[in-house]
Formats: sequence, structure tokens, C-alpha cells
Amino acid sequence: MGAAVSNWVLAKQVSQAGQLGVVSGVALDTVVARRLQDGDPGGHIRRAFAAFPVQEVAERALEKFFRPGGRERDQAYVPVPNLTISPVARSRELQILSAFAEVWLAKEGHDGVVGINMLEKIQLAIVPGLYGAMLAGVDYVLVGAGIPSKIPRLLDQLARHEQSDMEIHVDGATQTYATSLDPDLVVPRGTLPPLKRPKMLAIISSHPLAAYLTKETITTPDGFVVEGHVAGGHNTPPRGRMTITDEGEPVYGTRDEADLAKIAKYGLPFWVAGAYATPEHVAEARAMGAVGVQVGTIFALSSDSGTTPENRQKLLDALAEDRLQVKTDALASPTGFPFKVVPMDGTIGGDETYAARGRICDLAYLRTPFERSPGKLGYRCPSEPEDDYVRKGGELENTVGRKCLCNGLMATVGMPQVRAGIEEDALLTLGSDLTAAKELLRRHPNGWNARQALDYLLGGPALEQAPRQDLALAAR
Repeated sequence: MGAAVSNWVLAKQVSQAGQLGVVSGVALDTVVARRLQDGDPGGHIRRAFAAFPVQEVAERALEKFFRPGGRERDQAYVPVPNLTISPVARSRELQILSAFAEVWLAKEGHDGVVGINMLEKIQLAIVPGLYGAMLAGVDYVLVGAGIPSKIPRLLDQLARHEQSDMEIHVDGATQTYATSLDPDLVVPRGTLPPLKRPKMLAIISSHPLAAYLTKETITTPDGFVVEGHVAGGHNTPPRGRMTITDEGEPVYGTRDEADLAKIAKYGLPFWVAGAYATPEHVAEARAMGAVGVQVGTIFALSSDSGTTPENRQKLLDALAEDRLQVKTDALASPTGFPFKVVPMDGTIGGDETYAARGRICDLAYLRTPFERSPGKLGYRCPSEPEDDYVRKGGELENTVGRKCLCNGLMATVGMPQVRAGIEEDALLTLGSDLTAAKELLRRHPNGWNARQALDYLLGGPALEQAPRQDLALAAR
């Protein structure tokens, strides 16, 4: 549910209902910049900006991106700077400000609990994103798509407004590289008291990773989200050598199933995710020692998500007609992680639309840094034009089947880039298990909202004795 599907509106609804509402932290600088260019309907972004502790930062962003009345539909969006290991000051400011705004809006007007979800694969956005979210009082930070061992220490440092460095993976590196944030450059030191240190949940898929993260205090999270390979979005690759079916899907086995009993022994709270979106599964998770469940698909299909009404209706129509398919595509994501794709005509998940799209990598969130020479970096993405990728030292075979997740996901939430009058097509993702979605559609033939999804999850007879406040349902 990245790139504004799990937006502040959805997270706020879940949080106000007494659960853990989670905003996506993916590409928030682009999301906020495009909302402003579309005229900021409702004035929400400007209202959040007015609460930012350094108004000069907010004013610079408004001057750059805000378009009263909104841009023309055939007009291209003004881009934000690409992520780099040493970004310009305006880029850092926008990343911090955007994360602040999304969390602030999700928390506005109530005392519920709000989290932010970030991808370890997008390392260059993590430090400023965390700081911005913490300035807004975020309660939880969830990090997956990698090994989030560095996050606990970062949270400690950022809570004290200290300079924070994060080591970055660089292909072919002959030395260590790190990205750095000095909060004093954005929020002058001494102007704010120490920030609340949010709890950190590591999104994992196996008990060995839980064992690794809990070996040392400095890497130990405050809890886990144990996510199975049927969950939507990115999935952890199968352990061992990957085998791919003729349909292009990775083969998972028993080694890829997390042992929840072993994870429970670490004494940390945990949630389970992936095919745990029915009342019976919530009860089952709690019986196994889990605090609750993390749910995505039924919230992505709800009217409170950032998915456009048009895209949502396409999915609901296909669901009603029993023709909605979800494929675990082993090649789609530039990250190398399997990614859930809905292979629907008219979207990048459909073969014809994918083949017709010219390759371009301009949002560039999933680029990988590589060492050109000691101390000098370049950036490449397997979804960029093949010649560019090979020229940068990449292997041609790594480009096969790669889709532009960045542009596709922005189109999913109604903010497609426009080039020569042509809009980018959406890329849709859901979890493989549609049981709960089918039941909700049976109950609500015209669609449902977040509160109705929560009522379904919490309303089963098996939960009559369970205290509602103990069920933290993270709509990520």
C-alpha cells in the first residue's frame, strides 16, 4: 500500500477507531508536491505546513509547488529532486516537510495511534523521512523490504536532534558510504525539546531474521510484523536459490514459513500479516501469541484509501465477477524482491500496456547506488532504458520484465506524470488472498469504507471476549 494508497485519510480513520493507522512513507516528497500542484483540494497540505516548526521551510515548498486552482490536466508535474547520498538542502527540506505533513494530518484532532511504514530498500529517504514523521509525533515506525538493523539507533539520535548517519549499500563499493542528516540545518538546535521516540516494528518473514535483530540491543526493535509471502506489495524472496514457474512466479516452500512460536519466545509484541484478514484469522493470530494482525488488501479497496475511484471500481468489478487475479511477479520490481501485480488490461500489470510503455526512470526511488570510482557514485535502475543501465555497468538480464513501480504507483493514486499529453498508466497491487474482500463485497455490494472493514474484522463471534483496544490493526 505504498505511495499514498495508505494515506493520511485512511490512517486517520483506522486510528480514530482505536487501532494502529499507518501512513505509507514511500515517495512522500513527490506525493505532497503533486497534491500542491493539483491545487491542494481542501487545503490540507497547507494546513499541515502551517504547523511545521520552521515556517521558512514550508514557505519555500509552497512557493515552488503550490498552484492555486491546480495545474491543467495535460500539464506535466514539476519534478522533485531525485534521491542521492548527498542531497541538496531543498531536497532534504521537502522530504522532512512531507513526512511531517502526512503524519500530522493523520494525527490531527484525536489522540489515536499513528505509524509510518518505510522501505529499507529506499535507504536514501529513511533518515529525513523518520525525522519529519517524528517532528509530527509519530507513534510507530514500521520498516521492511530489507534488514532494518540500523533503525533503532537512528530513532534514538533523531529524538535528540543529533546528526544521524546511515550506512548505504553501494554496488561494487571499495569503501563505506553513508548518508547524513544534521537536523540543525532544518530545525535550529535548541528551538525544540527532545522528540518522542516512536516504537519501531521490524517487518520480517522468518524467525532467523528475528534472531539476528535481537542479538544486540542496538539492533533490537520494539516488535515485529511477521509478513507471509501472500501479502501484497513486495515479498521477501524464497530462501535458497529461487525457482520460478512458467508463469513467472517464485516457488515458496516450508522454509519460507515463519515459526511464530520461536518469534514469540523473544518476548516482543508481534503482529502477523498476509491472509490474516478475517475475524477468524484475527482470533487465530491472538491464540498464537500475536498482538493482532496487519491488514492491507481490504483497506486498499476501501473508499478511504488513496486508490482512485476508477481504479478501485475496476478491482471491485473484477472481484464481483470472480476474475480478479493477483500474480507474484518475480521480476517486476527493480529491487529484485518479488512483487504482487494485478495483471489487468490498461495497467502496467497487463502485458500489452507494459510492452507499449517506453522505459523511463525519472522518479528514481528504487535506483541503486554504484561506485564509479572510489568516492564517486552513480545510480542505476533495472527499469530504466536498457542501454543506459548497461552503460552504467548493469547486466542486461537484470532489466528483463522490470516494471516502473514508481510511476505506476503514482498513477494508481491519481497523480500520473504527463508526457507529450499522455498520462502514465497505473500499477495495481493487492495480496493473494481475497477471502475477506469477497466477504466484504457480499456485505457491501457498492463498496465499503475503512470503518466497515474494521467492523468486519472485529465483529466475529470469536472476538466477543477480546478487548478491542488490544487489537492493533495496521493498515499499511
